[in-house]
Amino acid sequence: MAQPRDPGLDETFSIEHSIHTASDQYAGPKNVSDDSSEETLEEKVERLGRERPQIFKNQWHEVGFVFSVAMSQFMTEYFVSGFVVILPTLIRDLDIPQALSVWPATAFSLVVASTLLIFGRLGDMCGGYSVFMGGLAWLVLWSIVAGFSINPLMLDLCRALQGFGAAAFLPTGVQLLGSLYRPGPRKNLVFAIYGTSAIIGFFGGIVIAGIVGQFLRWGFYFWFGAILTAMTFVSSLCFVPRPKSLFEQKAAVSMDYLGAFTITAGLVLTVFAITQSAHAASGWKTPYIIACFVLGIVFLLAAAYVEARVASYPLLPAFIFTTSCMTPLLLALFLLYGTWGIHSVYGTLYFQNIMSASAIQVAGWYTPLGVAGLIISIFEGFILHLVPGRVLLIISGLGAVGAQLLLALIPAGANYWAWVFPAMIMGTIGIDLSAILMIVFVTSAFSSAEQGLAGGVINSVLQLGVAFTLGVGDIIQSRTVDGEGLGKSYKNVFWLGVGAGATSLVIMAIWGKVPKASSDLTADEKEELRQEAEAAGCREQAS
Repeated sequence: MAQPRDPGLDETFSIEHSIHTASDQYAGPKNVSDDSSEETLEEKVERLGRERPQIFKNQWHEVGFVFSVAMSQFMTEYFVSGFVVILPTLIRDLDIPQALSVWPATAFSLVVASTLLIFGRLGDMCGGYSVFMGGLAWLVLWSIVAGFSINPLMLDLCRALQGFGAAAFLPTGVQLLGSLYRPGPRKNLVFAIYGTSAIIGFFGGIVIAGIVGQFLRWGFYFWFGAILTAMTFVSSLCFVPRPKSLFEQKAAVSMDYLGAFTITAGLVLTVFAITQSAHAASGWKTPYIIACFVLGIVFLLAAAYVEARVASYPLLPAFIFTTSCMTPLLLALFLLYGTWGIHSVYGTLYFQNIMSASAIQVAGWYTPLGVAGLIISIFEGFILHLVPGRVLLIISGLGAVGAQLLLALIPAGANYWAWVFPAMIMGTIGIDLSAILMIVFVTSAFSSAEQGLAGGVINSVLQLGVAFTLGVGDIIQSRTVDGEGLGKSYKNVFWLGVGAGATSLVIMAIWGKVPKASSDLTADEKEELRQEAEAAGCREQAS
């Protein structure tokens, strides 16, 4: 009879082999004097978590790659934040009815939120590179066309078509980063930079929109965005690895067409009904509002059934919701990012319409947000592997609640430094810490073949949080403006943000069991270990 083998030896051999393989593939240039054969498993994992992936020829190649992917996040926020600043000009120049004024701002985010999962799956099917580059090219095209809009319908259509571009490159950008970088300090820093680009993009959009609104025709806002996106496209051609590169292996999955249809239809109809109800003639009593809302709920219920029982490769596989703490934390992030939508949109409207700030002045007021976001995000990248996730999530929640409270309580004639400035600092704390941490957590929990799905899930939660909360906020603002005045109606929306932020804080405090983002095995290596352990157990029983 064969001598029984110790399952632990099989496990160690399996992971040692995968770690050695990863070391050969991912590690940057090594010092020839290093004797890696004497490294323990833990030391190998720690070293790989800090080293530059070998696919990059040098440090500048890696910098160019990270810049290219981060700029895709920048451009998404650019076309969200700056648009709010130039919207009053668009309403005047294009003669947009008040009842339809919400849609030029909403169309972009709604399309992004409702199609992210589809493009994330396309990235897993076709490789992230092609979908990422296609999304950038598409955004360039429709940004140019949007600048020539001659009526509200053309503007709404262009904004919606712009959203498809962002929906394509957001999840695949996360896929490109998540597939290449192993869990560890280097991945933390890279994703911190990626998260920072959202804050810088938000600030950049406001600054450019402010300059355009003050000195140029509004179309230049879109054309400057097209130029920046084209620069990102060229940079990506130079620095993003081509298809069939080390980390871009096509997954053996197919599109979940039925799930894609039901999820998209459900989200679009539900968010449309919530948002449009604030401007419909009879509110929620309007027949088409009721019909759209009911149909949206029906489609979402159908999507739940399809994903759970019908689809072979569901867009929302069950393991997403069975992974420890994932469901409550995604809900918390949904609410937390919703507070950011309120801060960015209604904060800007309050500054302009109530505090009489000019477009240029609003841009100046948001400067601390951009600077603090840069500092906080980079700092977080250096401490993610040292500080428990729950601590960072609680600090994030406190920041979001504090920002909303300051805006809700701001008195007439308030001093900028006493009220707006701290709200900006707290606002960026509320978003940066949680979003970056969750992106690292989610991408580390998914296998290399599911990184597009990971990007789609996390970005869907963020964008839907903004779309849903702004829809509810619009209902509150429009229902109270006549009786309480414009300023008070804005503050009512800020109180909605306080509630959403507080709820998110409670959820994160209870369920925020996110471990330190230390160097670790990848999800693929952990699965290999599990399979090898099962095989070893079977061999032991057979012997």
